[in-house]
Amino acid sequence: MNIYKEIEAEIIGASNIVITAHKSADGDSIGSSLGLLYFIEKLGKKAVVCHPDKAPGFLYWLDTSAILLMEENEEEVTEQMQKADLIFCLDYNATNRVGPDMQVLLEEATCKKIMIDHHLNPEEFSTLTVSETTASSTSQLIVDLIEQSGNLELLDEKIGVPLYLGILTDTGSFRFNSVKPKTHEVLAKILAAGVQHHLIHEKLSDNNTESRLRLQGFAMSEKLEILYEQNVAIISLSKEELAKYNYKKGDTDSLANLVLSIKGMRAAIVFTERDGIIKISFRSKGSENPVNVLAKEHFNGGGHANASGGMSDLTVEETLEKLKGLIPQYF
Repeated sequence: MNIYKEIEAEIIGASNIVITAHKSADGDSIGSSLGLLYFIEKLGKKAVVCHPDKAPGFLYWLDTSAILLMEENEEEVTEQMQKADLIFCLDYNATNRVGPDMQVLLEEATCKKIMIDHHLNPEEFSTLTVSETTASSTSQLIVDLIEQSGNLELLDEKIGVPLYLGILTDTGSFRFNSVKPKTHEVLAKILAAGVQHHLIHEKLSDNNTESRLRLQGFAMSEKLEILYEQNVAIISLSKEELAKYNYKKGDTDSLANLVLSIKGMRAAIVFTERDGIIKISFRSKGSENPVNVLAKEHFNGGGHANASGGMSDLTVEETLEKLKGLIPQYF
């Protein structure tokens, strides 16, 4: 029996299934969670999706009503986690990635846990583990689950839309080197199931707010700093600057990739002052310019070689100076 058949058997045998994903939701965590939920329902079972916090605004076109949020429904999420007899851990490989409140619930749960993830260096906390670091996304692995458990005929448009979204966003619209021939084979199966990919691109891209565009314009014109010797760019945004442009979650998500579009740029670092800390996004191009080591060694973070995250408890100015001092050592 392959591991995907084992997972199917666990789904069939469970009575209270909970699907979790990491804090600071993105397209892949939302997409893989909803895709798995709809697949489980196609198997004739029920499940509940419990996430730490709300998805960014550019994903609101998806029907996220099935997702319970710890930040809004702590009592209900706690109840679901405590009575669960099977917990899925999607798009994360360490329990602290779900935030401190859900981490306690996850670690206290004695039921079986199934990790499906594509990040490096997974912790050993799950009963069954699918850790495919060469996969483009967790959403791609959910398609593998559907197919390799012998249920490809269940893949339909409802399941396929969030999974396509997850692959699309986690590959930077298929530009990252995580895209392999297998990625396109999976996409072909999703399209064959009836997914209209052009509509997903439209809904994802054509929903900017005026304040989001004005914030991005300010960031590019006034806050962009380029270290030309290393061809690395930095954008820093304080809480006051974010407030001035009516910042909403997700408004700065595309800035790093926009900066990387500058000819010759090797890496882009965007950090924002939110929730009392500095949140940092690292992006780079090519295998010779990894950013996950910098994020891990100096900013309590990590991730993929070309796409990582981190944080700083210093001020905006101190974080900027720290980065400028470190960049020559890594680029």
